[in-house]
Amino acid sequence: MAKHILIVDDSIDIQLLLKGLLESEGYLVSTANNGKEALSLLSTLTSLPQLILLDLMMPVMDGLTFIEVVKKKSLYSDINIILMSADNKLLNKRSDLNKYEFIKKPYEIEQLLENIKIGTS
Repeated sequence: MAKHILIVDDSIDIQLLLKGLLESEGYLVSTANNGKEALSLLSTLTSLPQLILLDLMMPVMDGLTFIEVVKKKSLYSDINIILMSADNKLLNKRSDLNKYEFIKKPYEIEQLLENIKIGTS
């Protein structure tokens, strides 16, 4: 059975790029435009993703707020999260984020795929 990944990013271009790349690697991929949409999607999925690729800066609900909500729901506690952002200074401001993998945009494709492979195993 294919590993399931949820991409949460407000950039449709990034969603399409990552979705195409990951599907070509054999992953099942779902997408959401922001944290609120991702929470709604998680509540309707029949099988939860093993990994969420989460942009930190998005409208409606940003990645930080999404993490705070998800942490309160034990149903989602087994889902790995990889943070993505062009601004790596956020990690210095929020030490609680250091427990998550972080990928700086723009991506190094090989590094991204390696982090995803680890995050879904």
